[in-house]
Amino acid sequence: MTAITQNLPKFISDLGISIIGEKCYSSLVENLNIGDVDCLKYSLSKGLGIGIVVGGSIMKVPQLLLILDKRSARGLSLPAYVLETLAYAITAAYSYRNEFPFSTYGENLFLTIQNTIITLLIIYFPTTSLRNPQATGPRLAVASAASATSAFVLYALPKDILSLLQMATLPLSLFSKLPQIMQNARARSTGQLSAFAVVSQIAGCLARLFTTATEIGDLIVTAGFALALLLNIVLGAQMWMYWGKDEKEDIAKTQIGALSEKEKEDWVSERQGRVDVVVTPKSPVPRHTASPSGRKWARKVD
Repeated sequence: MTAITQNLPKFISDLGISIIGEKCYSSLVENLNIGDVDCLKYSLSKGLGIGIVVGGSIMKVPQLLLILDKRSARGLSLPAYVLETLAYAITAAYSYRNEFPFSTYGENLFLTIQNTIITLLIIYFPTTSLRNPQATGPRLAVASAASATSAFVLYALPKDILSLLQMATLPLSLFSKLPQIMQNARARSTGQLSAFAVVSQIAGCLARLFTTATEIGDLIVTAGFALALLLNIVLGAQMWMYWGKDEKEDIAKTQIGALSEKEKEDWVSERQGRVDVVVTPKSPVPRHTASPSGRKWARKVD
């Protein structure tokens, strides 16, 4: 078997070496040494890292499509997305400036881009927090300019300041999830929050804890992923608790909207515990056709 693995095409061997390194490629692939625990852990970490980066590039796409399809950002917290986007951007800039492997932070770059678009959509579609729809345009312009400025500043900051900002991602992660969690609990609904995005974030944080410990060993980054995992689990629990509530409300609204005015009044009375009984009056008996005794009378004409 080793005769085959040691003579694989060059493009395959070059790809394997670029991913797991020459030492681990030689041990695991060419020599089939499955007892090399260190290289197995490293290769597993690399595989998970690449999978997370690929998954992160599409993680928030279902959320984007859901907002565009419903033309509503109901249930999504604007402060939560602003803080979450800032935390992703800081982590991406910190990892890039410290020359960490792209497989250990790449999804943060893609999530920053996707979250920025979602944040702009939350501003674009009027919500209860946006009382004046006419102010949407200026708000959108300010948000776009702030996003571009933040990206430039993070790219230009010195490493020591970036390290301080990376430590700030811990409270940022906390405060980015709390508004969404509190809004869900207050409304007893998750609105247009995407279940796919929440579940993907939980799985991604679990995998990132492993890859960070294996390849980087940075305690600040590890603590950030651990806190994010805890808060995402809370969001996942809320998704499970409030699942299907929005559909029931939409069906009720649709049914009520299809009723006539009289039927709506009866429905409201029934919901309030009151049922009005209406007795239809009997038609009066014509005087020339009947009498109290039931006998018919006719006037004699000569």
